[in-house]
Amino acid sequence: MPAITLPDGSVRAFDGPVTGTAVAAAIGPGLAKAALAMQVDGATRDLAAEITADAAVRFITRRDPEALELIRHDTAHVLAEAVQALYPGTQVTIGPSIENGFYYDFARNEPFTPEDFGAIEAKMREIIARNAPFVRSVMPRDEAIGFFKDKGEKYKAELIQDLPTDVEISLYSQGDWIDLCRGPHMRGTGDIGGAFKLTKVAGAYWRGDHRNAMLSRIYGTAWRDQKELDAYLHQLEEAEKRDHRKIGREMHLFHLQEEATGSIFWHPKGWKLYRVLEDYMRRRLDRTDYQEVKTPQLVDRKLWEASGHWEKFRENMFIARVEDESEKDRVLALKPMNCPCHVQIFNQGLRSYRELPLRMAEFGSCHRYEPSGALHGIMRVRAFTQDDAHIFCSEEQIAAETVEFVALLSSIYRDLGFADFRVKFSDRPAKRAGEDAVWDQAEGALREACRTAGVDYELNPGEGAFYGPKLEFVLRDAIGRDWQCGTLQVDFVLPERLDAEYVAEDGTRRRPVMLHRAILGSFERFIGILIEQHAGRFPLWLAPVQVVVTTIVSDADGFAREAAAALAKAGMRVDLDLRNEKINRKVVDHIDQRVPVLAVVGRREAEEGSLVLRRLPGREQVTLPLAEAVALLAREATPPDLRQADCDAEAAVA
Repeated sequence: MPAITLPDGSVRAFDGPVTGTAVAAAIGPGLAKAALAMQVDGATRDLAAEITADAAVRFITRRDPEALELIRHDTAHVLAEAVQALYPGTQVTIGPSIENGFYYDFARNEPFTPEDFGAIEAKMREIIARNAPFVRSVMPRDEAIGFFKDKGEKYKAELIQDLPTDVEISLYSQGDWIDLCRGPHMRGTGDIGGAFKLTKVAGAYWRGDHRNAMLSRIYGTAWRDQKELDAYLHQLEEAEKRDHRKIGREMHLFHLQEEATGSIFWHPKGWKLYRVLEDYMRRRLDRTDYQEVKTPQLVDRKLWEASGHWEKFRENMFIARVEDESEKDRVLALKPMNCPCHVQIFNQGLRSYRELPLRMAEFGSCHRYEPSGALHGIMRVRAFTQDDAHIFCSEEQIAAETVEFVALLSSIYRDLGFADFRVKFSDRPAKRAGEDAVWDQAEGALREACRTAGVDYELNPGEGAFYGPKLEFVLRDAIGRDWQCGTLQVDFVLPERLDAEYVAEDGTRRRPVMLHRAILGSFERFIGILIEQHAGRFPLWLAPVQVVVTTIVSDADGFAREAAAALAKAGMRVDLDLRNEKINRKVVDHIDQRVPVLAVVGRREAEEGSLVLRRLPGREQVTLPLAEAVALLAREATPPDLRQADCDAEAAVA
């Protein structure tokens, strides 16, 4: 006689096993009509599933955020049915829901193209309109393998063969079409609705292995209603306009080429942007008592074995073998992260509690193997520079250091144009180092630090680093996309493995706690985010070229050179455009290059010693004497941290 506890605390008892459908109907016709699925003791299940024991039950309706994953999962099934109906002989493989949508991989001799989308979407709408119920069945393993082999679905048969022997083999049908699936699903195809769209095609290796067959992947997006779909499609359009790869080419910031896959060729303007950001970050760290270090690129595998990275991270490391006679068979790795090397610096000499907290920072050049299919512009690369730091402290200092770090991170994000971010708490992953007791200690310390720092967070289960729990700081950009950038990780494991210790106040030897922290994440990825956030139109202090001085007539060339020199002397990044082109052509060119300010010099300006300042891409302009124009632009171009430092100095004097 199961007792069902509802979210409002009320309890309903039933005489025997009961389905979610029956429970919803017992509560009322409105819920029976609206419920799409249910959560039983926190696990999402079909409404048709039986509840056999006392349980807490919550029903999922279209209004709930959990409905999105169900809609997308079900839409992937409908996509697969539509494809097989239109293209007989196509095999289905894997089709999960993903962030903002879904995909399905198909085995077909001829890859799909976007031109196929119209027919596929039309067939999908037919299937949805039929509102065939999703029906779950269970089949013995060998029978299921034979079933899919008989259907010509060798990929599904292989998936079943590779499942652990204790896993129940479940299938879902929608009318006559059937697929291998764990579920859960909504009631029927009609619950999907019409707010979906196929978006792109791509190649994908079976199971992500380049040695396997190439499949044809169709991506799509699905939402609860047309308004949500339209908003997302608008976001995609904006994202395409802001694509950092496109803007990077147009502004001549960087390029990538296959001879250096996953590495960036920075052009002069792009490298200037990089250096401006690096200089800003270095100033912020210097003012908050970080000590900058530099550690080697190539490090013996012995250190990575001792740290645990060799076991957990080996497949992502680039390896070099030394063949010199004196070092025969020595194996080195290009460092994928800086943390073990920072412990080596900490371990030089006996440390005292008086030195803690010790904040050790490095703009560390790292290399990680990423599959070529996962690379994306400068956002995901194989060679990158972390704005990395490690804080060695006592357990009692964790909370105070968290408060300091969150304040620093918040200030930096504001300076860079991001007012909005949220925090995720990622706890212990399945693949981890350290005993559960150590993880209990680390997670408890981080939760307490969050309380002290006033940090509200959402739980991100199982996503911690292999050595400790972490906070992830997620930025919201100008068009509503989220980017996980900053991180703070509490690590009791690595200091133990690498034998780090300090002398405590009572004279005993103790292990420091190691706080791994980053704010940007990596310079490369963050610059890509900045490009897309600002659509290449950076605030004046960040712009690689801040002002272009240009002429209307050649008679003004001499004064234009004088003006450019004065601006450069004031610390501005200036270009000079003396081309024999019409001024309208020059304006268009510099708008395309996302130059913030155009300083125009004609015959009159040259005679009067003035500049016409035009803020691009707008039309507004103002004429100022050269000295006044230089002073105005120099003030505006001052980085925000230096501007604040000047204000603080003035306040101290006052």
